[in-house]
Amino acid sequence: MTKEQKDNLFVLIKSLSKSEKRQFKLYVGRLGVNEDSKFLLLFNVLQKLKTYDEVAVLKNGFVKKQQLSNLKAHLYKQILISLRLNPSHQDIRIQIREQLDFATILYHKGLYTQSLKILDKAKSLAIVNEEKNIANEIVELEKLIESQYITRSISNRADELTIQAKTLNQQNVLASKLSNLSLQLYGLFLKTGYVKQASEHEKVTKYFNDRLPVYKISELGFREKLWLYKSYLWYSFLTQDFLACYKYSKKWVDLFHENPGMIKLNPVFFLNGNQYLLEALFFIRQHDKFREVLSNLIKITEEEWFPKDDNVESLTFLFVGSNKFNAHFMDGTFKEGLPLVSETLEGLHKHKSRIDEHHVMVFYYKIASLYFGIGEYDKCIAYLNKIISNKSLQMREDLMCFSRILNLVAHYEAGLDYNLESLIKSTYRFLIKMEDLYLVQKEMIKFLKLLGDIYPQDLKAAFKQLHAKLKVFENDPYEKRAFLYLDVLSWLESKIENKSVESIIRRKFLSLNKNN
Repeated sequence: MTKEQKDNLFVLIKSLSKSEKRQFKLYVGRLGVNEDSKFLLLFNVLQKLKTYDEVAVLKNGFVKKQQLSNLKAHLYKQILISLRLNPSHQDIRIQIREQLDFATILYHKGLYTQSLKILDKAKSLAIVNEEKNIANEIVELEKLIESQYITRSISNRADELTIQAKTLNQQNVLASKLSNLSLQLYGLFLKTGYVKQASEHEKVTKYFNDRLPVYKISELGFREKLWLYKSYLWYSFLTQDFLACYKYSKKWVDLFHENPGMIKLNPVFFLNGNQYLLEALFFIRQHDKFREVLSNLIKITEEEWFPKDDNVESLTFLFVGSNKFNAHFMDGTFKEGLPLVSETLEGLHKHKSRIDEHHVMVFYYKIASLYFGIGEYDKCIAYLNKIISNKSLQMREDLMCFSRILNLVAHYEAGLDYNLESLIKSTYRFLIKMEDLYLVQKEMIKFLKLLGDIYPQDLKAAFKQLHAKLKVFENDPYEKRAFLYLDVLSWLESKIENKSVESIIRRKFLSLNKNN
């Protein structure tokens, strides 16, 4: 299957809302540009195309092939300028940058007093909103103007600016070290995955401690605390310490609730914090808190003041949608979760240009798991095949692994015996190539390999035997996470007791929460 050709200008135009397109045409009109201007003609042609087609553009005759590249670059720039002028994109950062630009222009015109006045207001705004990198730039320009001895400012002005510059530099250096550590830990996670034994735990702990800068929590501002909590969170995820994940993700989210203005300024960080908090609560099976956090997140994202740009809306769909599935998986209400399927597919279509392929596959796995839970194995297999047949999916081997195992189990449950043996062999070949398998996965491989040789009358005994082997890993610090991808214990119990998977999980949920 050939991929749709991506052209940056075309993708940008297709991302524009009706109001943004109208704003662009008004902006072009203010420039006094003739309606027959080539870049406007190009805009009108591209917005009508369903896919980018250079031949179709050239057929219109207003531009030659040799000129098209320059014309596209010019149109791209004009659209960005128009978007920058759009009130919906005028956040605090842009406003501060704009004031810094104005002050720079006034400085070059020799209007130093006016420039310093604007800089002082912009600096205060930057510091209040934790935009300390921009604040540092502002202080440097103030120092440049003052160093020319032109303004004859008050005598202690030099000391004031020097102290301010030093403080901002220290804060920026600390924030940079913490953000670097957070990114390094994320990179380590992508490279090695979760620790699976004590030696790996020691190695990751040393890696973390060697790079963690010295700090005093009482001296940290919002931004520094945010990166600190994020660093500890990634360390906790790597080491599979899910209680610590809960602790630091909660600190992250509470930090925003203590500084509500930052939610509007940094909606992506706010959404990410809630996603990690929900993930941690899912791992430690805190159902009531999970529901409470999810409900609060939905409520806040639906508030009028909450930012509604394309990126934020896509992330909201991604995080809220994913955790709606998890809520049903936790309490065993699979049938009640069925409306999520159509809701999710509509959302994936709407946000397809902004959601990466990996997250699409994660949704397919959740849909497949939902269908497996209610016994609709054909539909389960259909969605698993979308993952298994995806040759370009290079990340998250664990997702591919459990997709294949669940696919095999679904084929077995559906009674599709005609190709079960070949499916077992292909699954076994795939899994055996994987490095650092969980012990749970290894036991599943052994069982699946022998499944075809077990007589029907011996199946229940085989299920009991496998259940006994896997049960010892349920609370193992390095193995228990495997059960969150595929609740194989509940499936085995359903086979042993001759009940549905959904009823087994529901019974466990009610038993766990009977005191609440």
